Amino acid sequence: MSDFPAPEAKSTRELILAEALHCFADRGYEGTSLNDIAAGVGIKRPSLLHHFPSKEALYGDVFEMLMSEWLERLEVAVTSPATNWEKAELVLRSGFDLFAETPDYVRIMRREALDSGEHLGIDLSAVIRPLFDKAVLYFDEQMDAGNFRRHDSKHLLITGYGAILTYFSDAPFIDGLLDDKALTEKNIRDHCEHIIQFFKAALVS
Repeated sequence: MSDFPAPEAKSTRELILAEALHCFADRGYEGTSLNDIAAGVGIKRPSLLHHFPSKEALYGDVFEMLMSEWLERLEVAVTSPATNWEKAELVLRSGFDLFAETPDYVRIMRREALDSGEHLGIDLSAVIRPLFDKAVLYFDEQMDAGNFRRHDSKHLLITGYGAILTYFSDAPFIDGLLDDKALTEKNIRDHCEHIIQFFKAALVS
């Protein structure tokens, strides 16, 4: 008998959210129906509606789950006692690790950014903006103190955002460039280290 406790079984609500995330990321909002999600979980549509009254409500909860986990990880990195480059590296790794663990997050983020948040009824950039502004301030302070080379902090952060998300969202295309699966553990790790070293070289004298 194993000494390790058995993993805790997911509730029906958690199973619905996980399946909805995958369906919305794979087929988009318009291409996904509640029947698709219910079938993926192995329940009937009325059972799904017991937990979520509409597709709009379910989509909103999926996105809230995504944003909560992302912001929580970033908050841990940002408030860590690390300083200078070590803090910047923690922030880069926190985003990369989250998307490496759940590539569906990347695809649904890309879809929502392209659709300008119309399915959420919110301005996605406005949700991210406070954290973005805090990061810009941090990099500007580090540059003013001489700890980092001078760059436009806003574009630096946008470059980092793109470097992380594009690798996952464009994985099928990148497969052909690498002649290998982009999302193998080794290739993900190698790309992460490349991004870290690229930004370190750009920032640290």
